[in-house]
Amino acid sequence: MRAISVSLLSLGGLVATPALADPLVFTPLIDAQLRYEHVEQAPLTKDANAVTLRLRSGFEAKLSDFSFLAESEANLAIDPSYNSGLNGKTAFPQVSDPQTIELNRLQLQYRGLQHTVVTVGRQVINLDDQRFVGAAAWRQNEQTYDAVRVEWSGIKNLKADLTYANTVNTIYGIDGGNRFGPTRLGHIGGDNVFANLGYKTRFGTLTGFAYLVDQDQAPVFVESSQTYGGRFAGAYPLSKTVTLTYLASFASQSDYHRNPNRYHADYYAGELGVAVTALTLTGGYEVLGADQGVAVTSFQTPLAALHKFNGWADKFLVTPPNGLRDAYGSVSYGWKKVAGLDAIALSAAYHRFDSDRLGQHYGNEVDAQVSVKQGRYTALVKYADYRADRFATDTKKFWLSLNWVY
Repeated sequence: MRAISVSLLSLGGLVATPALADPLVFTPLIDAQLRYEHVEQAPLTKDANAVTLRLRSGFEAKLSDFSFLAESEANLAIDPSYNSGLNGKTAFPQVSDPQTIELNRLQLQYRGLQHTVVTVGRQVINLDDQRFVGAAAWRQNEQTYDAVRVEWSGIKNLKADLTYANTVNTIYGIDGGNRFGPTRLGHIGGDNVFANLGYKTRFGTLTGFAYLVDQDQAPVFVESSQTYGGRFAGAYPLSKTVTLTYLASFASQSDYHRNPNRYHADYYAGELGVAVTALTLTGGYEVLGADQGVAVTSFQTPLAALHKFNGWADKFLVTPPNGLRDAYGSVSYGWKKVAGLDAIALSAAYHRFDSDRLGQHYGNEVDAQVSVKQGRYTALVKYADYRADRFATDTKKFWLSLNWVY
């Protein structure tokens, strides 16, 4: 954090001292989640039964145009009958929620420049739908970035978002290390640059982006990439009760910095949905392209919120050498202020997974969940069932969780 500390001091010296008359606003931050995750995965004979309790706690202090935020994060393995990726229990399926305690966020933000927000320090960064850069918030240990981020909106309907991050703090926390493999490092250094430019229209937002991912440790050199692309996403009301939603995205990726591989792969996605009052139907097709079928030369998104995409069984966190084609459909329905509860939401999805080259059928997956919200509490029941054909193995996952946010 040395570079970040220097940046914090430098930023403080560039702006005027806030007026003493401005009130100091102090807000406590508490987020607790108890979760049970059960995993059955062939050919392993033992099932994972992970009971974990995660607590994030801290505060935010605001004074004039400044705000300072500090937050810790701890995850306790109440029942450690699972392979966390770090505990060596390889007889069990993996549940990537290792026991850990660490500094989650430590950031200074300044809003005194016209149409500009500057954030310096350890922070959460979620860009667009988090397909390329996100916080991986599904996992108990959040992914954060030691970064300098500048957001500018000086032209109507236009927003520029530029980030330089010299460290990615992964979901593996303080115990992550090289001996656990390329995807299990706790902290990954590098010169990462995320540039995002979005323009809002009446039909949706058109975004152009450039993401330079620099993984500066030897086990993960192969994940360094440069990605350039664009997306258009929006919603259009067809009537008072019917809304059409849509998404189109394309990106091109190639090797970057110390990556020993030489490759080029493309990404494209399209999605169309119809919302009729509380019912939503969605269909989509996403392709993470392949080059020549060599490992880690297909289109990769190592900094994404990966659990959101390509099925909740998490079989495609790393894109296979022959790429991935995901044809999916989903249905969801929600109620508000029913049965004495604030909200109830149901959803289900189906995925068909194929390779981008060689015409392989990887497998199919069915996902479903129910969430209930009342006040500060949210309860969740969730299920994923992946049936393998020519990739990975049959896997079933089941979750129960209770979340409380102050």
